[in-house]
Parts: sequence; C-alpha cells; structure tokens
Amino acid sequence: MQEDPSRSPTYTVACDDYVHVVEFSPFSSGTPLSLLAYDGNQHVVVATCLFPEEDMEIDGVDFNVLNAFHHELRVDTLAWSPESRLDGIPTIRFCTAAADGKLRLFTSDLQDRQEVKLMEGHTSYINHLVFEPTEGKQIASVSDDHTCRVWDWEANESITLQLRSPGISVCWHPEEVFKLMVAEKKGTIRFYDLVNQQAILSLDCGQSPLMSADWCLVNTIKVGAVAGNDWLIWDTTRSSYPQEKRPAHVDKARLFKWSRANEKLFATTGCPGKVNSQLLIHHLSHQQPVTIGSVSVGSGLSWHRTLPLCVIGADRKLCFWMTEM
Repeated sequence: MQEDPSRSPTYTVACDDYVHVVEFSPFSSGTPLSLLAYDGNQHVVVATCLFPEEDMEIDGVDFNVLNAFHHELRVDTLAWSPESRLDGIPTIRFCTAAADGKLRLFTSDLQDRQEVKLMEGHTSYINHLVFEPTEGKQIASVSDDHTCRVWDWEANESITLQLRSPGISVCWHPEEVFKLMVAEKKGTIRFYDLVNQQAILSLDCGQSPLMSADWCLVNTIKVGAVAGNDWLIWDTTRSSYPQEKRPAHVDKARLFKWSRANEKLFATTGCPGKVNSQLLIHHLSHQQPVTIGSVSVGSGLSWHRTLPLCVIGADRKLCFWMTEM
C-alpha cells in the first residue's frame, strides 16, 4: 500500500499578521543560523532559524526575531543580499518591491545604523527581484512594464532590457555574473549576456501564461517553470522545448522553486484556492509528488540553503515542510 504523502507542516512559527512573502537567505550567514525575512503589518521581519536536523539538542525550530523594519506598503517580493552576515559586525541587507513600483534597499547593523535607499524607474508592478550573488552590488528586477532593469545601487545607475511581455521571474547565474535569466508571461525564458545586453539563448513553454520560473543553481543546465496547471523542466543543452512536463495543480500553478540542496528536488504551489493553497514537493525520480502540503491562504515559497526544507507564509504563521533528499 502506498503511503499517503499528504501531511501537516513539520514545523510552524506564529506571526502577528498574514504573511504574503517569505524568503530564506540563499547565502551563508557566517554562523550555523539561517536568515529568514517575511512581511507583516507594515513591517519586514528579519529572523534567524535553526532546525533539529542541524542541531540535535533543539526541540522544534529555534526561531529568533532580530528586527522589524518599517515598510508602509505591502511587500510584493523580497530578495537577500550576499552581504548579509551575522559573524563579526552584523550586516543585514535586503531589497523589497511594492505596489508603487519602487525598490527599497534596506541596510542595518542591527544596532544604530539603518538606511533605506529608494530606486525608481519601473512604471508598473514589479514581479520579482534578485541580487547579483557574488558581491551583491547589483540588483535585477522584472516588471509588468515589459522591462528587466539591472541596478548598480552604489553608482545609482541602471540598464534596461526591453521584454516582449511582462517580466515574471529573474535569476542570476551563481558564478558567471554577466549571465541573467528572465522569464516572460507569454511563455518565453531568455538568458542575457549583461556585457553586450543581448539574449544568448531562449526557451519556450509552448503555453501561457507563465507564472513562475527558476534556474537550478545546483546544476545550471536545468530550468523549471509553471504555466497553466503544469510544471515544466528544460535541459538547456538539449532543446528549447521542455524535456519534462506534467500537470500538478487543479487550480492553476502559481510558483516553482528548485531546492538549493538537491538538483532533483523542487516545489510548486497552486494559486490560492477558496479554502486551501496546495504545496507539492517533487523529486525527478518519482512519478508522484513526494510531499503534499496544504495551508489556508498560503503565499510565497522558499527553500532552505542546505536542508530539503521549504517554507510558505500563511494566516498569522509560517509553515515549514521537511522532505527527504
């Protein structure tokens, strides 16, 4: 008899408000702790977490709030800088986008220093943003205004890549800092060379709207996305069309995220339904999802940096699911 993969969250953490956006930092904090940020009522809360899988002496998740940063508008998307660290003199740096079409870059030493830098240029809703992962001096953002903008926030400069439809997702190559992946709503995923600002490769979903795409940073020949009810995966060395495609969510799929710990593991979420939002964790060696989670009005999706664990925001709580490698 096959074991039912549906289950409750492995861990939950109570929050003060409904959580729309939650992000683990994909970078080492310089300590055993992981950094995590989520949005609350006019705030972005930054916390550390440690799990029993990392430290056998703790019971449940060891969760500590470091600071709550005032943020007047609801956060639509958030990205961590690789400069955020807790060893030595602590530095917290992250960037948000909100409905006013502006990026806000937050920097704090968790003591007296706290700065917020505004970056303006997009003329419509910003769907996703990411830091350049080696030094963090640049930020890329994609918008409904049919552009991807790359901001050099120290020099106050930006370059603009014109897209053919709204920009949905943007990812930066982990080592080659001039390579950027941009996914567009109409179903095209392009890779750009930032030196000459030209597209060097494109992938095609064969369907639209594309809702979310992600570059597998453990193995960068792999790209995944969700469009309609399906998840799709490409091997970029083989074809511009998906190598695998399967239906996943009845109510349309919303987000796709690769695990940062295993190139065969990824998660998808369904669009928030009338009652529950569905989380599916998939393994490429298995026909069916290895974990099925459900949460009332869930939102956001992020993987832990080293564990096969992902988090979703919900009504006054964070829900964490641990799966197997």
